Amino acid sequence: MGQLTRPTALLLDFGGVVVATTNRPAWAQELASELHESLTGAGCHDLTARHIEADLRAASAADAHWKNAMSRPLAPQEMTHLRFWTEFVAADWPDAARAWVTAHAQPLCHRLGQLKQDRAVRPGMAELLDTCDELGIRVGIVSNALAGSVHREFMSAHSLDKRVAVQVYSDEIGVRKPNPELIRTAARALAAEPARCWYVGDNYDRDVLCGRRAGVGATVLMEARGTYDRPYVVQAEPDRIVADPTGLRALLLSEAGR
Repeated sequence: MGQLTRPTALLLDFGGVVVATTNRPAWAQELASELHESLTGAGCHDLTARHIEADLRAASAADAHWKNAMSRPLAPQEMTHLRFWTEFVAADWPDAARAWVTAHAQPLCHRLGQLKQDRAVRPGMAELLDTCDELGIRVGIVSNALAGSVHREFMSAHSLDKRVAVQVYSDEIGVRKPNPELIRTAARALAAEPARCWYVGDNYDRDVLCGRRAGVGATVLMEARGTYDRPYVVQAEPDRIVADPTGLRALLLSEAGR
């Protein structure tokens, strides 16, 4: 591996880099219960909570397969809130129930995001951001998300929104990694050329490939849950691999000292 160029901007994925995530097995049951109550209150009595839960789990599985497939096109578009609920969840629901979720697609995606995973800031993140401040390196978030509002909510709750200059989420701009436009959007917001940015993510098929397509100065793979569970062979390798934010901080300091 060759020497890296010192970055003017550090672009970080959210899940797996800024935060560690843990799946919540009861998410579908909890959301189904809430949704059943809302639908019943709106006069839609044709679906049981158990039926709703089964369709939520089926939609989640189908969405996971869709996400893997969307790492193959050059410029994939993001799943819309409306499409997720009308086509992946409620395609075979009665008209009244489908109309209700159509009208509430955005808040339903937000609630799904809240319930589906627990999130915790990865150890060493505060020290990494402190080092970026000391080195004059601006930081941005670049992440795929069905509901970026959930990520923004977490960032605000942990005062991390004050530590980054920009947050770019796929559902908000309509494209998803490995579409390079996600990284280019963040770079433009930071007045930085992609070639002077490092992009850090935890997946080969979305993050490493996206960095390569965007022409960033360096792609850094940060190990997290699922990093090496590649859905298929990916013809892209990172410039560096680090274990965690502490390892990324050490890499930045090493390159800054050259």
